[in-house]
Amino acid sequence: MPKFIDQVINDEILDKLSLKNRYAFINNNLMAILSPEQFNFFKSVQKFCVRFEKKNEITHGPEEDVYDWIPTFGAEGYVTRAHNFEMVDINYNYYGAVADFLRTLALDSFDTQFGMAIGATVLAINPIYDHHENIPVRLESLEDLVTGRESGCICITEPERGSDAVHQLTTCDEQEDGSYLLNGEKVFNTNAPKSKWAVAYATAEKNNGNLMAQFLINTNWEGWKCDRVNIPYVPKLYLGHEWFENLRVPKEYILGSVGKGREHMFEGLVPERIGIAYGAISQCWGAVSHAAIYANMRRQFEQEILKFQGVGFLLTDLWAKTTNLTLGLLKFCEEYDKKMEKFEGKIPANINRAMVASASQFKYHCTNLSKEVCYEAANLMGGAGLSDNTLMHDYVNISRIQEIVGGSRQIQQYIMSMALRQLFKML
Repeated sequence: MPKFIDQVINDEILDKLSLKNRYAFINNNLMAILSPEQFNFFKSVQKFCVRFEKKNEITHGPEEDVYDWIPTFGAEGYVTRAHNFEMVDINYNYYGAVADFLRTLALDSFDTQFGMAIGATVLAINPIYDHHENIPVRLESLEDLVTGRESGCICITEPERGSDAVHQLTTCDEQEDGSYLLNGEKVFNTNAPKSKWAVAYATAEKNNGNLMAQFLINTNWEGWKCDRVNIPYVPKLYLGHEWFENLRVPKEYILGSVGKGREHMFEGLVPERIGIAYGAISQCWGAVSHAAIYANMRRQFEQEILKFQGVGFLLTDLWAKTTNLTLGLLKFCEEYDKKMEKFEGKIPANINRAMVASASQFKYHCTNLSKEVCYEAANLMGGAGLSDNTLMHDYVNISRIQEIVGGSRQIQQYIMSMALRQLFKML
């Protein structure tokens, strides 16, 4: 199927903007700062993406369904590398926050909307991984999601609560057999209309965060209703508006009983926000790689446009900001992996709280930078950057929503301000 309606970029530049060349640009920037193990893994994911694109004649056109690709990537272990999943007989040689960062960076250059869809499944994987307790139905869902056989979503946001995640209106009522009946409404949950598995939160008493619980839901159950919410910025993604109407959750699907839901939610804040951060910085690299190649080839006034200060100087500024923030994020991921290993996967609460603030800082900064870099890089390419001839229009669009996903910019600032308050109290 055609990628574009009309070609406005010449063949020579389009050929140079290939996925392989964009990977080469990123590799030349990162090869000096990545360890051999990190770099080799990064290149292995890239190699798979290049082959997949060629073999399946992927054009990234408007009619392609990115969800169709997930099972193949899952079979290769590229849905998530945050953990090893020996409990479902999946053993990776290389995993952790750094590995997942590099996996995301490679997948995002391949297709940024696809990368976000997989990222939403990872948000469902993490709490099941932490609280599976070797219960068969939970392991079944975990294997489905990790291998890409099924998509997943996480249901937190409510129409009347937005970024206020703890004063929920969705209720859970315990039954005599230990099951719960869920009633309420959720919204803006990425993948929900395409998901078999959902991780949802509800409370035994409306607006009482101390009575929250965490549930694993099979969306085929009676009582689950989901409509698609249209987000024009990401036309290939399926975001949901869900209703729970006496949705019965059997006791073996309860990941966190009443009183544990809030704790479980907050323990997942670091991987969630860091995941959004390295998704956003990956978008920056996608945009910079496009603009750098284009600016070195596009000629105006008898010379490459990179040589004009208005283009070249701005592009170097975007490049420098992207590189420097990547270094900081990589360092955070490396330290996170060290702490996970030291504490055998259970980082102490006091250390985790400090890392939550850092994760919010990275989420805030990376998503803000994505908004700037993607727009300015497209602007440097002129009309070509806004046309459907490249993936740049996807980067411009998806960067518009990153500050909202996973807690708005203002919520991140509020979290950081409270962290400053705590630091002051420690003096």
